[in-house]
Amino acid sequence: MLITGANKGLDYTAAQRLLAKGHEVWLAARDPGLGIEAAEKLGARFVQLDVTDDASVTTAAEQVAEEGGLDVLVNNAGIGARMPVADTAASDVSRVFETNVLGVVRVVHAFTSLLDASTSPVVVNVSSGLGSITYASDLESPYANLNSLAYPASKAALNMLTVQWAKAHSRWRVNAADPGFTATDLNDHRGTQTVEEGTDAIVRLACVASNGPSGTFSDRNGTVPW
Repeated sequence: MLITGANKGLDYTAAQRLLAKGHEVWLAARDPGLGIEAAEKLGARFVQLDVTDDASVTTAAEQVAEEGGLDVLVNNAGIGARMPVADTAASDVSRVFETNVLGVVRVVHAFTSLLDASTSPVVVNVSSGLGSITYASDLESPYANLNSLAYPASKAALNMLTVQWAKAHSRWRVNAADPGFTATDLNDHRGTQTVEEGTDAIVRLACVASNGPSGTFSDRNGTVPW
């Protein structure tokens, strides 16, 4: 199992929980110092991986291939953006998409041959309820008052990628997880859920069986509308 952006926050806790379940976990992080420190604390393996850099992603995939292959890929690495819609330029949206969308495409593409070689390949894309068009257009939803461009659009795009990968790879189980409003650095710890609660959907989907769901979007309480 490999988890991107796992040196802190949600997927650090997800890695901790999955290790406790007996999984071997690769902790992938952009910063080697932080990544190695986190991996040593958890008892995980470290691989340097910057999702915005093709060479870094390719090298990481080669390292994992040389050391045993991969069954589960959790795409967590992501960045936020909070600015008024009127102040958001194309460059702001591009910066977020480079990590949250194109970064995931890079990683999945690089690890496709390893997943194809697995007997039970699983991909979990860490999305957000902010990427739900149903929620965004519902004046009664929890996100009714949110008006932002880059981050919600990036997660809506990630949801579509999830569905398309699920259709393209019938043996893979590919699902999107919504952690919910969880207290992390991404929201300056304003979230109302603990990181343990926020990782419930990630851990559940990472452990899905080969006959389990694919092409779905869910949080710890069940299905999230697209």
